[in-house]
Amino acid sequence: MIETARLILRASVAADHAPLHAMWSDPVVMADLGPVKTPEDSTATIARHEGYRQSHGLGFWTVALRDSGTVIGFCGLKPGAENTPIAGEVEVGWMLAAAHWRQGYAREAAAASLGWGWANTDAARIVAITATQNHASRALMERLGMARLGDFAHPNFAIDDPRRETVSYAIGRLA
Repeated sequence: MIETARLILRASVAADHAPLHAMWSDPVVMADLGPVKTPEDSTATIARHEGYRQSHGLGFWTVALRDSGTVIGFCGLKPGAENTPIAGEVEVGWMLAAAHWRQGYAREAAAASLGWGWANTDAARIVAITATQNHASRALMERLGMARLGDFAHPNFAIDDPRRETVSYAIGRLA
């Protein structure tokens, strides 16, 4: 578990599934990330991250408000996606319910995840990717001190899907 001034990042529990699915099934939230999820897709996403914890010691956490316990998102570290330029690296990512955007929560959660990564992995750098059109996430990557690495066509999106055009960023371990 990670605690920040306003957030708790923790392993997902059964009670988190409904608010996480509500976020993943929101077309506004998913506009730059991927197709909206079915309840089964949401369950599989949580299970996949639990699997990363078992296999790599990484995985996204449920993000909850410290004062109320309200689940507002999903954030953490995972293995970089296969068949992409970040395969085999440690990737940071985040996603928040739309009602909690523009309040600094994503930056707080992502910075805490980076801190956890530096303390608990030997990664020389941590990477992030997003659709080139996702200006909000790209701006956050830059505010976190990440530098743009380059662009690639993400193989998980159809050729005519604008999310296929993907950009990668990285931040190196401080000496």
